[in-house]
Order: sequence, then structure tokens, then C-alpha cells
Amino acid sequence: MFFKRIGQSKAPQQAVFLALSVVVPSLLLSACMSDKKKDLDLSTYVDQTEPGDVLYNQGLANLNAGRLQEASRKFDAVDRQHPYSEWARKSMVMGAFADYRQGKYDDAISAAKRYLTLYPSTDDAAYAQYIIGLSYYRQIKDVTQDQKEARQTMQTMQDLVTRWPNSEYVDDAKEKMRFANDQLAGKEMQIGRYYLERREYIAAVKRFRVVVENYSNTRHVEEALARLAESYYAMGLTSEAQTAAAVLGTNYPDSQWYKDSYKLLQSNGLEPRENAGSWISKAGKLITGA
Repeated sequence: MFFKRIGQSKAPQQAVFLALSVVVPSLLLSACMSDKKKDLDLSTYVDQTEPGDVLYNQGLANLNAGRLQEASRKFDAVDRQHPYSEWARKSMVMGAFADYRQGKYDDAISAAKRYLTLYPSTDDAAYAQYIIGLSYYRQIKDVTQDQKEARQTMQTMQDLVTRWPNSEYVDDAKEKMRFANDQLAGKEMQIGRYYLERREYIAAVKRFRVVVENYSNTRHVEEALARLAESYYAMGLTSEAQTAAAVLGTNYPDSQWYKDSYKLLQSNGLEPRENAGSWISKAGKLITGA
């Protein structure tokens, strides 16, 4: 009887085993899918189903609230899910601004340049150009380092002023250009002083001349003239030294740099005297000061 019961129970056990072999993998698969769903960004799924204007306005709301990463994500979603729409166009430039605010300057420049390529004649084109200029401006380094970003700031902001002269961004663009211009002049002065200290006077004069001729509206032109007087005096070119001092005195009569130059010339019985034929005299007529 015992063996008979064992034999009778064998079929039900097999049925249970088969049932479990089907159910357990299904449960495991379901569990894995559930875990994967937990890993999904549900907000991304929502983004894919929302209209462009809704996403754009959400991006603006996040931007105003200081949630910059979330704002970038919303603007990117508009561009990705609704390409070439009006909302995508607006999102592109606002996304560039959000990148700029986060200090992601290369991304901001790339996005703004893309906007200008696709929409060069829209009302927001000037704003895109302005974002590019600001992104370069924020990366300007100390004058002891390369001034590539200062040159890029100058070019970008000058393009803004030229192409959109009535833009609301022009005044600030000009202010950023003045700073960048001053940095470029400062770099020339830094190199010129280096050569002067090494008594490489010709190389020094070359740098100071660049400042006087090309950066006459910066604060560095005053020192540049004094350094020219010093360099030319050391080279024995007294006429040029006197001219540099004279131009310095004409434009900055109360300057300590002028007093020092005057004292230097007097030490050898000389005084400031302008030679109208000198390049310094001609360049001096363009000096406007900082």
C-alpha cells in the first residue's frame, strides 16, 4: 500500500514541479523588469509625452527657481522631442543660457553657435551671440597666462555690436570689450617689462609700441610711454626718449610716470621734446586714455 501511494503521488508532484518551472522564471523576469523600472528616470518618460510648450515653460520655471540642471534637462527634452519647432528654437537659446549659468562654458558656446547657424536672423540671435561672448569673458585668465579668451571676447562682442547695434546687449558688450582690451594690453606690458629687465631693449620697445599704437584707450598706455622713454634712453636714442616723455607729459601731465621720465632725462641734461616725425608723436595723437 505504501508503494502504491508513492506511485500515485508522483504525477501530482511532477505537475507541481512543471508549474513552478513556468511561474518562477516569470516571477524573476517580472522582478527584474520591476527593478529596471526603478532605475528609469520616470520624468524622462513624462518628458517624451508632454507638449513642447509645457516642457519649455517647465524649463523656464526651473531656471527662475535656480534649478539649473533640471532646466537644462527640460530644454534639451524640447529640442530632442520636438525638433525644429518654435519651442525647440526657444529652448535652444535658453538651454545655452542655462549651461552658461552652470559654468559649462564650452557647452553654452556650442549651443549658442548652433542656434546662430540655424536661426541667424531671429530676434534671439543677438542674445545667442551675447551668451557666446559672456562665456569667453568668464574664462579670461590673469595676464601672466595666455589671453586667447580675451581675444575671443573682443571678436565675439565686436561682432555683436556690428551686427546688432541697437541690441539691448550692446552697452554691456562694449564694457566687456574694454576689459578684454585692457587684458591684452596688460599682457603686452608684462612681456615688455620682462625684456626690459633683461636689458633686451629692442624686444621691449616692440611690446610697448604695440600698446601705444593698438591699445591707446587702455590704462596701460601711460606706463608704456614711460617704458619707451626708459628703453630708448638706455639704447642711446635720446630723441625718441624725449619724444616719448613729451607725449606722456601732454596726455598725462600729473602722472607719476611723467615725473619719473622727466627726472630720467634731466639726469643727462635733457628734457622732454617732441619730434613730430617720430612714430610716437603720430601715435600720441590717437591716445584717449582709459
